[in-house]
Amino acid sequence: MRREMKRIRIVVIWLCMLLFTLTACGKAAPSPEVAENAASRPTTDPSGASVVIPDQVDSVVALAPSICETLTALGVEEKITGYDLQSVGIAGLPENVPTFDTVNPDVEQLTALAPDILFVSNLSLYDQEAPYQPLIDAGVCVICVPTSESVEGVRSDIRFLAQALGVPEEGERVVAEMDAELARLSGIVSEIPKEERKSVYFEISPAPYLYSCGSGTYLHELMELAGGRNVLADQDGWLSVEGETVVAANPDVIFTNVNYTDAPVEEILGREGWAGVSAVQNQEVYYIDNMASSLPDQNIVKAVEQMAQALYPERFETE
Repeated sequence: MRREMKRIRIVVIWLCMLLFTLTACGKAAPSPEVAENAASRPTTDPSGASVVIPDQVDSVVALAPSICETLTALGVEEKITGYDLQSVGIAGLPENVPTFDTVNPDVEQLTALAPDILFVSNLSLYDQEAPYQPLIDAGVCVICVPTSESVEGVRSDIRFLAQALGVPEEGERVVAEMDAELARLSGIVSEIPKEERKSVYFEISPAPYLYSCGSGTYLHELMELAGGRNVLADQDGWLSVEGETVVAANPDVIFTNVNYTDAPVEEILGREGWAGVSAVQNQEVYYIDNMASSLPDQNIVKAVEQMAQALYPERFETE
C-alpha cells in the first residue's frame, strides 16, 4: 500500500508539472567567480536559464528518465555517476552508482558527488526556490530540461544534450533514426482520409481522477502521427477530464498508459457508465507502453508504432 501511494503521489505531481511547467527549474545563475574561472561554454539551457557548461565533461548526474534514456542513446553512459530512482532499470545505465528521489533529491549527497553537470527536469524539487544553489556555488553546472510539448522540442532537447556532452554528431544520429521511424509510420497511415481516421481518447490517469491531453502536447502529436483523431483536440494542454465528456465524445479507440494499477484496460472496459462507448463496445481499448508514451525522448517512436498498429492493424499485416 505504501509503495502504491508513492507511485500515485509521483504521478499526481508529474501531472501537475505538465500543467504548470516552471521555466527555470528554480535555479540561480552561477556566481561570476565560478563562471570566470571555469573553462566553459556559456549558453542557455532548454528552460531559458543561463548556464556555463564545462569544456571537459567527465561525470554527470541525471534526475529524469527521459534524460537518462537520451544519454544512453548518445552512448555516454560511462559518464553517468548517479540518476533518479524512476530511471532504475533503464537499459544501459550503470549499476552500483547513487540513486536519488525524483521529486526531492538529497542535495547534500549531490553536492558531495560533485558531477560536472547535473541534469534535472521541471519535476525535481518543483516547489522550492533555487534548490540547487549549493551545487551551483560549488561549481556544478545545473541544466534544466523541462518536459517537451512537441516532437520538435524532443529533437531540440536531444541536440542540446549531445552538444552539452561534446557529442553533437551522436545527437544528429539519434534524431535521424527517430525521424526515419516516424516517417515510416507516417507513410503507412498517410493515405487514410482525415474523415476516415479513428477517433481516440488517451487516458494517462484512471478513474476517479481522469487525465488526458488536448492540443499543444507531444502526446496529442503522437496520436496524430499514428493516424488517430484526438477527441479532446478542441482543448489545450494536459487536462482533467470528466467521464461524461469522454462518453459524449464516443471515441472509436481508447488508449491507456497507466501502469500503477492492476488491469487498466479491463478497468476501462468494465467502467460504470461507459458500456455504450464505441471503443468499449468493440473491445478497442489498448495499453500503450508507459515509458515510450510518457517520456518525451527518442523512444516516442515505440508509442507511435503501438498506437498505429492498434488503430489500423490491417495496414501492418504486410510489414
